[in-house]
Amino acid sequence: VTIPGDKSISHRSIMLGSIALGTTEITHFLEGADCLSTIDCFRKMGVEIERKPSSILVHGKGLRGLTAPASTLNVGNSGTTTRLISGILSGQNFATTLSGDDSLNSRPMKRIMTPLNTMGAHIRSLNGCAPLHIRPGALHGIHYQSPVASAQVKSAVLLAGLYADSPTSVTEPALSRNHTELMLQGFGAYVATDLHTDGTATAHVEPCKELYGQQICVPGDISSAAYFIAAALLVPGSELLVKNVGTNFTRAGFLKVCKAMGADIETVSQTIEGGESRADLLVRYSHLKGTVIEGDIIPTLIDEIPMIAIMAAFADGQTVIRDAAELKVKETNRIDTVTAGLKAMGAVITPTDDGMIIEGTGHLNGASIQSYLDHRIAMAFSVAGLASDGETQIVDSQCVDVSYPEFYATLNSVSI
Repeated sequence: VTIPGDKSISHRSIMLGSIALGTTEITHFLEGADCLSTIDCFRKMGVEIERKPSSILVHGKGLRGLTAPASTLNVGNSGTTTRLISGILSGQNFATTLSGDDSLNSRPMKRIMTPLNTMGAHIRSLNGCAPLHIRPGALHGIHYQSPVASAQVKSAVLLAGLYADSPTSVTEPALSRNHTELMLQGFGAYVATDLHTDGTATAHVEPCKELYGQQICVPGDISSAAYFIAAALLVPGSELLVKNVGTNFTRAGFLKVCKAMGADIETVSQTIEGGESRADLLVRYSHLKGTVIEGDIIPTLIDEIPMIAIMAAFADGQTVIRDAAELKVKETNRIDTVTAGLKAMGAVITPTDDGMIIEGTGHLNGASIQSYLDHRIAMAFSVAGLASDGETQIVDSQCVDVSYPEFYATLNSVSI
């Protein structure tokens, strides 16, 4: 199976291509609803974006070439679009409003409003959520001490920093995914990262005159690959080659946890392109064991925790997940939604304030599972259904379209 393009990198390639001079060509772009929301937003600000059969062409307008949209920018269900584009919009000379669907408009945005407003942006919200109203302001470089390790917060500040009058830096309690930093470097910005002995990390960006269009080949999304890796590990007799998986070390915590649980995963080939590593992985059915997941590894696998929790239910022994309070501010409160789904399937799971404790029983029973319109819940419990006794039904399964429209067709193609 070949995994679709990485969602995080696909978003960023459209954004940076739009504010760069010249044409950016993107191959293996993820054609999911979230990434299409990003395309729609930049088209409304005057950027010509062509969808070719095998690539996306972004005809960039330059760092200061965007034009005021005629209406509210609709970000759909995409938190990445909302938070990252806010950094770019904070440096424009026109006002904009961002709004999305009901789920998006209930997610917290103060985490980006606080640092951006400190830089001199003018972002207003009635309740700390979208709709966000952004007015132009002269941006100043700051050093922001982020209370959370969040690539979306870091990226919003770094993107605003391109428009600031002095250098900008963000210190996180642990290093979050670094796709923005790598891509900014490729487009010609000066970016640096310092890893400190206490585990914190600081990213720096210099004000920028211009960015320049690039060729980008998007690696496969490890968050999407996780479902197929888990399926092969959980279904007896399975062997699956998962191709073109992005293995950036700030995202590959899922693979480390799999190994800690005793997974049989072999790296068949590995390459690096555009600073992003990728690999083909051969995965075989394995008897898994419980483990403890905590600390600095959490930011590198936060989106894969629903799948890890299901793997833990099939494993021998106890699995403890902690330091993952970030799960509460995803498309759903994933501590609650994972717990509800696993309990429905007969798992022994205890939710905690920052994670969950799962007592592995080695099996689950089929059940009717509410997706709560959360794509990662729908996909994770679909895999659970493959390995469970009896039939599993996923309610509102179409929500997978935001990140992996072909998920069920692909899962069908490898399920015998």
